[in-house]
Amino acid sequence: MKNLKRVFGLTALVLIGFLIYSFSGNTENNKTSTVVTETDSQTRFKTVDVNGLEIFYREAGSSQKPTILLLHGYPTSSHMFRNLIPQLAEDYHVIAPDYPGFGRSSQPDMADFEYSFDNLAHVVENFLDKLNIEKYSIYLMDYGAPIGYRIAAKYPERVQSLIVQNGNAYTEGLKEFWDPLRKYWKDYKVENGKPLEAFHSLDGLKWQYTHGVKDVSTISPDNWNVDLQHLRRPQNNEIQLALFYDYRTNVPLYPEWQEYFRKYQPPTLIVWGKNDHIFPADGAHPYKRDLKNIDFHLLDTGHFALEEKGDDIASRILKFLAKNKIR
Repeated sequence: MKNLKRVFGLTALVLIGFLIYSFSGNTENNKTSTVVTETDSQTRFKTVDVNGLEIFYREAGSSQKPTILLLHGYPTSSHMFRNLIPQLAEDYHVIAPDYPGFGRSSQPDMADFEYSFDNLAHVVENFLDKLNIEKYSIYLMDYGAPIGYRIAAKYPERVQSLIVQNGNAYTEGLKEFWDPLRKYWKDYKVENGKPLEAFHSLDGLKWQYTHGVKDVSTISPDNWNVDLQHLRRPQNNEIQLALFYDYRTNVPLYPEWQEYFRKYQPPTLIVWGKNDHIFPADGAHPYKRDLKNIDFHLLDTGHFALEEKGDDIASRILKFLAKNKIR
């Protein structure tokens, strides 16, 4: 009988100990779950109506944290930020819209919508208003630069910092690659636009992603195949040519943007693929003339630097924002 009581006693102690451990463990798990919910680094895929257009965007991170606006280049979409977003989202609220005519956003008919950089900037501006985003850092790449700089120069008090990746604001960056476009700007004829269509052919897209990279095998073919989905929509060829022609309107604005740099001195991180033939490093160095708080890095890769140097860029962004107390 005594042995039986002893067994029951030991069993009870073990059971009590197990319940205490389980309760403690569940409490700890609940705490972890709460943290995950608050930071939420998982990307969400959303659409919002902006001026009657369905604008697709990627979003991650808590809206209570500082916002980073990611502005994509030609000929891609927010897809270019697919890997960067979760790397930033634990500490920041990250949003990346597709412009009209790009990615998964609406492609209004050219008769109903002006495909110009002024108008694309207007859409992004209204997109931010629709989401009630009043302050933000901007990641500017390729087309994202003239769109973002229009907004920054108009609302300098809203911009907390700039992250510039192969995005031009100086004439030094417009080298021989731009000669066929200059010809098109000067003489707006079909025959001058026809050669430019090669940029959004399959071979042209692949070249933009792979030229200047150190290891082509690390560049996913999904990039140009995803881009082709919107580039092959009816009328999209004409839309891209319209934007090629309208790019001429950006160059006269360079002095205005440079004055914005000098006057407002936004903290700026340069992470530039130095082997880029489209926007070579010649366009990166002049930023140092006008900006005092600048973190400058030339990376040994090409135009779409995130594809090969994404981890490096993400790490530099986080260090740069922390250094400038944007947390």
